[in-house]
Amino acid sequence: MAKKKEMAKVLSQQCLQTGIYDMWIETSLAKEAKAGQFICVYPKNASTLLPRPISICEVREDGQALRIVYRVAGQGTAEFSTYQAGESIAVMGTLGNGFPVEKVTDEQTTVFLMGGGIGIPPILQLAKSLNCNKKIIVGYRDASLFLKEDLEKYGEIIIATEDGSVGTKGNVMDAIWEKNLKADMIYACGPMPMLRAIKQYAEEADIPAYISLEERMACGVGACLGCVCKTKEVDAHSHVHNARICTDGPVFEAKEVEI
Repeated sequence: MAKKKEMAKVLSQQCLQTGIYDMWIETSLAKEAKAGQFICVYPKNASTLLPRPISICEVREDGQALRIVYRVAGQGTAEFSTYQAGESIAVMGTLGNGFPVEKVTDEQTTVFLMGGGIGIPPILQLAKSLNCNKKIIVGYRDASLFLKEDLEKYGEIIIATEDGSVGTKGNVMDAIWEKNLKADMIYACGPMPMLRAIKQYAEEADIPAYISLEERMACGVGACLGCVCKTKEVDAHSHVHNARICTDGPVFEAKEVEI
């Protein structure tokens, strides 16, 4: 589906914890939205030139609305956090290549769905999209466990916290080691150090892994080149070993990228 820009409507918004907001948007983009994809949201403030890429957290069953959970990280997202139900919001999408859920063909397959910090939201729609043995391994800073209740509906949830207040003390990899967990496939989204550790683990254990590098995105439309990453294969567009995360990703097979 070709990307399109449209005026959508805010259905609801709530603050999940300090600096993290949860918004439902009524938009036709929801019909084609897939786990791991994102939309670009345009601030109304004309001085904020570029749109903000925000991952899709959940798609409503009727395909008429989608959910974004985002962190306030600058002027644009600070503006979004003030929006109320009924307000118009300019969005473009759906963008990027999502998680290849078609790779899981057997209900008996054990899959790690791994999310860290603001990389947790895309894991929700992914968990809804898969029919298999799901182990949802999520990492938080502390006991502020946003989206925990949502995730629990779709699989076994394993929690790690940096301060040890809930679950395993440490990160998602520490939780795997502590509980001696095994998987046939991995899908992950989170901060770069976490993804590097998952990539190394997957390669050593010879497990297929797909990682979302969305943390690196800036404009979301391939214009700024701020999200280029190194790849093993030569890019057909630029003829060099790189890829733009926002247009070629954000999801890549872990062994194909250098991070």
